[in-house]
Amino acid sequence: MIVSYFQYIVVFVSALLICGTLTPIMKILAIKFSIVDTPSQTHKTHIGPVPYLGGVAIIVTVWIVTLCGSLIIQINRSSFEILFSILAPATFIGLIGLWDDLRNLRPFPRFVAQTFGGAITASLIVSTRTIGSPTGNSALDFVITIFWIVGITNAVNFFDNLDGGASGAVAISSLGLFALAVTSGQFYVATLSLVLAGAAFGFLFWNRNPAQIYMGDAGALFLGMLLATLLVRFDPNPINIYAGFAIPIMIMAIPILDTSVAVISRIQRKKSPFEGGQDHLSHRLLRRNLGRKRTAVTLWSLTTLFVALSLILSNSPFQLEGAVMLGTFLLWICLFLWFYMQDHDHSSR
Repeated sequence: MIVSYFQYIVVFVSALLICGTLTPIMKILAIKFSIVDTPSQTHKTHIGPVPYLGGVAIIVTVWIVTLCGSLIIQINRSSFEILFSILAPATFIGLIGLWDDLRNLRPFPRFVAQTFGGAITASLIVSTRTIGSPTGNSALDFVITIFWIVGITNAVNFFDNLDGGASGAVAISSLGLFALAVTSGQFYVATLSLVLAGAAFGFLFWNRNPAQIYMGDAGALFLGMLLATLLVRFDPNPINIYAGFAIPIMIMAIPILDTSVAVISRIQRKKSPFEGGQDHLSHRLLRRNLGRKRTAVTLWSLTTLFVALSLILSNSPFQLEGAVMLGTFLLWICLFLWFYMQDHDHSSR
């Protein structure tokens, strides 16, 4: 199936406008029913209560644009089933996140739900052979896919700790995945990536500093699982298998960095990795007096850098792929050490 660039533009603009319109409506409903994030915990950095339900606007937008687009271009039943198999598990996890926003679930039930959703998605991807970089072993592909989906879903959720931080990073990563998918003719991944980017940008208008609304766990878990699933389904052919595995990791390098720094810091302090704290990348940059806006721009810039490196890797000749991957890995390690060590004294208290 061939999609024109005009159709891609329509998809992106539609998602942006719909989410940009739905978000303030969700804000009004959240305020009316007192669904707000109150800064009552030590890891919260905002001053006053901020409405939730931004994630509902994102989920509804993705469904509306996807369903309307499917009807307009009249895709066949098997194609619709593929789209449904991508969106349904992400929506399930998003609803679990919404329940958490409303009822404040304990970490373990959330983890069980995420693992269940990841297992369903992994089984669908592996059984239909729509995994992008298979190892040749179905059992190993299944385990890797579950680990990836659950890990990235949580990484995006953890990363949602700064006005516009997660929504901006997801938008940038989704655009990067679109660029990779469209040049290799992967219609479903390209289209859904663009829908995701449009919805994230539409929400970002209301979520940028000072945030008027938060996406909550509903939005963060939905975005995380959907993006993780699309990255697994992306086939980086004809790149070798090592570069094929590296590209999705590079696209999500900054949320992975954020989670790695925070989790290792908490383990070092003998605290639960699931316990909230002011040890994320954004908190460490804020303590260096960057301010909220500059901190968000810094995280967006780092995300853009690693996405650009993934594009470079995708277009590198075989002889240079190893050098690009090694350079990217060393850059990530340097960033990890800098973020971890420069605030070590504070986080160890």
